[in-house]
Amino acid sequence: MKITIIAGSNRENATSTMLCRYMARVLEEMGCSVNLFELYHHPLPLYAPKVECADPNVRHLERIVKEADGVILATPDYHGSLSGVLKNALDYLGFDHFDGKIVLSASSSGGAVGVSPLTHLQTVVRNVHGINCPEWISIGGEFRRFTPEGEPEHEKTKERIARALQYFLRMVQTFAK
Repeated sequence: MKITIIAGSNRENATSTMLCRYMARVLEEMGCSVNLFELYHHPLPLYAPKVECADPNVRHLERIVKEADGVILATPDYHGSLSGVLKNALDYLGFDHFDGKIVLSASSSGGAVGVSPLTHLQTVVRNVHGINCPEWISIGGEFRRFTPEGEPEHEKTKERIARALQYFLRMVQTFAK
């Protein structure tokens, strides 16, 4: 199974990006082929409708999402919504990339769990004809801490991530084209 993960932060070591790196390792251990696209390392130009964009990062993002069997979108909680860089990346994508694909949403919040960003992500996914996984991953407060090796510090966080990823993969297998 091919899974694309988009890490939607423009901070180098954001907890949402650490979450993505951890999920990528877990998915690879489960036998998946994973493309991790970190927006911090692959910045995109500001989206402009009806303007052709030849940026190599945009072309790469479009290709790996289109080829994916399933997609994971991860965002920090910015003022109760998804990050601007993730929204900008999603504006480059559309029906051709998401139609009929399972999408898992994930969020990391400095405070309580970030439900609003996840709800906003799911709205975007519906509008590009993706299929939202009913599970999502939201880590906040002390549960968003990672070890220097990139492992979540709390066992409950690891269990929650594993459970959501297993559910996501079952859905991807069920809906694979």
